[in-house]
Amino acid sequence: MATKKSWRSAFSVYVQPRVRSMIFLGFSAGLPFLLVFSTLSAWLRDEGVERSVIGFFSWVGVTYSIKVFWAPVIDRLPLPFLTGLLGKRRSWMLLAQLGIVAGLIGMGSSNSHTQLQQIALFAIWVAFCSATQDVVIDAYRIESVGPEYQGAMAATYVLGYRIALLMAGAGAFYIADYSSWKFAYFVMAAAMLVGLVTTLCLEEPEHKQIKAIESLEYKLETVLGIEKRQNIWQRLLAGFSDAVLSPFVEFFTRNGKIGLLILMLIAVYKMSDITMGVMANPFYLDLGFSKKEIADVTKFFGFLMTIAGAALGGAVVIRYGIMRPLLLGAFLVAVTNLLFAVLAVSKPSLLLLAGVVSADNLSGGIATSVFIAYLSSLTSTAYTATQYALFSSLMTLPAQLLGGFSGIIVDSYGYTAFFIYSSTVGLPAIILVFFLMCHHSRSKAYSQNP
Repeated sequence: MATKKSWRSAFSVYVQPRVRSMIFLGFSAGLPFLLVFSTLSAWLRDEGVERSVIGFFSWVGVTYSIKVFWAPVIDRLPLPFLTGLLGKRRSWMLLAQLGIVAGLIGMGSSNSHTQLQQIALFAIWVAFCSATQDVVIDAYRIESVGPEYQGAMAATYVLGYRIALLMAGAGAFYIADYSSWKFAYFVMAAAMLVGLVTTLCLEEPEHKQIKAIESLEYKLETVLGIEKRQNIWQRLLAGFSDAVLSPFVEFFTRNGKIGLLILMLIAVYKMSDITMGVMANPFYLDLGFSKKEIADVTKFFGFLMTIAGAALGGAVVIRYGIMRPLLLGAFLVAVTNLLFAVLAVSKPSLLLLAGVVSADNLSGGIATSVFIAYLSSLTSTAYTATQYALFSSLMTLPAQLLGGFSGIIVDSYGYTAFFIYSSTVGLPAIILVFFLMCHHSRSKAYSQNP
């Protein structure tokens, strides 16, 4: 039986080089995100571009939601020269980062009045390379350390990501105010050197050939009748089968029927958090808080509490494993939503707002790092990029669809009822985690007492 680690031992994980390196990779991942979203919208509007045209640029974000479609290519395809020089993960990471740099320079070099189409194409390219980088960084993180360290890796990643968001948001605004938007994008392109240097300094994780995976792929090819690969079509189908179909088959082969419950949990775990988040800022404004007060509280307390929560979540995973902290995270996120219901019926108070926002971000940080650790533990090292990309897409899509009805509920029933509703939306996640914990306990008992 594994001994429970002390808190000192749990927090000491943050001094490990690979854990610390995730700060810089998180920065590299977070920097391009706002530069193709809100920062880009601000630039275009500041240059006098019509709002109707700016709205179309939001479609660039679809790229991040469909990264699962090219994740199999990243898992299977070696890059000429680069893969031999840097390895499977670092080669793709470097290529994606170089693509982001080129795209940001292209955006900064374009004229917003006469070359809007060119800016749009460069923005799509940056988003594509950024989503590709996300896939590779996730795969690198999972393959670099064991499941028990994934919470800590996620925590340091979140820290770097948040710092990058500040730089690409407020930082870009400051630079544009003192100089120009073009120069701001050039500076952001230069800031990507953080990711490039980190990639070159990292060690490539070990990639083991798993015989069971080779057997599974061959069996699937046999079922499809393409195992002999006699012509180009059979070879193409075999490649598609190995890269795209096998990761899904492997997941259910490993987890059996319980795999459906795992996918259900992935789909609903963030639902309470995302549903509430859609109405958070309108709620603060409707309470009568000024934009400056909202920014001060949410940016300062929100940033600090999210980082603290993520760090605590990573340490909790080290100390207690994954499942119990996973249950804790689901419970905390649901309960803290009720605090917003209390805020809705209370007299507006900046101190109360700061307390509620702090509790919400602390619980959200814990839940995020623990959930990332859980998702990481579900992947097979043979299909890390593909399976994790699928999980991350499933994690956000249903919640975002449900969040679209938030405004209707607020208009119909008010904020108090909405926050109670957003809390109850978290109940399925709590129930599913508890059920999976019981299943794991029974499976462990059976394995120890055959």
